[in-house]
Amino acid sequence: MWITSPRLMLLGALPAFIVGIAYLAGIVVLLINLEAIAVAISPFASGWGEPWRTGMRVVAAAAVTAAGILLLAYTFVAVTLVVGDPFYERIWRAVETNLGDAPVETPRGLLRSMVDALKLVGLAVLGALTLLLCGLIPGLGQLLALVLGALFGGWILCLELTGFAFDARGFTLKQRRRMLRARRARTLGFGVLTYLLFLIPGAAVIVMPAAAAGAAMLSRDLLASRRAAG
Repeated sequence: MWITSPRLMLLGALPAFIVGIAYLAGIVVLLINLEAIAVAISPFASGWGEPWRTGMRVVAAAAVTAAGILLLAYTFVAVTLVVGDPFYERIWRAVETNLGDAPVETPRGLLRSMVDALKLVGLAVLGALTLLLCGLIPGLGQLLALVLGALFGGWILCLELTGFAFDARGFTLKQRRRMLRARRARTLGFGVLTYLLFLIPGAAVIVMPAAAAGAAMLSRDLLASRRAAG
């Protein structure tokens, strides 16, 4: 798509760039207030002696940083899709048209898109809070949070990015989740790789429109599997 439709993909990169700048500012604010946040979430360590108090605060700061970055990564796609909805819908439509048997053009409905986006953002927030608690576990807590974060983040990304294809065919968010679970390995393979690429500074601008195109192909694969099975 970057080779055959560069202008369309550049339009898709613009919302990702704008949202990315805003999120970068959020990361800076988080880092500036990191010490105060770490102290606030670990008041039980105030009476501890050294080096345990400082060690606990370092663990808390690392957990907050990891959870903050994970939350930003989880919500990035939902916010970017809302901001650049017309551009990403055009990318999805171009892929469907190129592959043939595209669904009939139907209005997606801004209200439904907003409701689904809010549901996914709420799920992302709950996931980030859970991972924050995991990160507070001394020892392997941070590693566990990062691994689970990548898996959860990949799942959330797939739910968000496949919205155009499933909405156009009349499927609800619940039905979308069920079909994604039916091909869990392929879904997570696509989602986790996309999530990891988003963590590379600046890569999301290029990856976001490509991910929208890839999600259209993933959706068609899932729908074809569903038809074959039943």
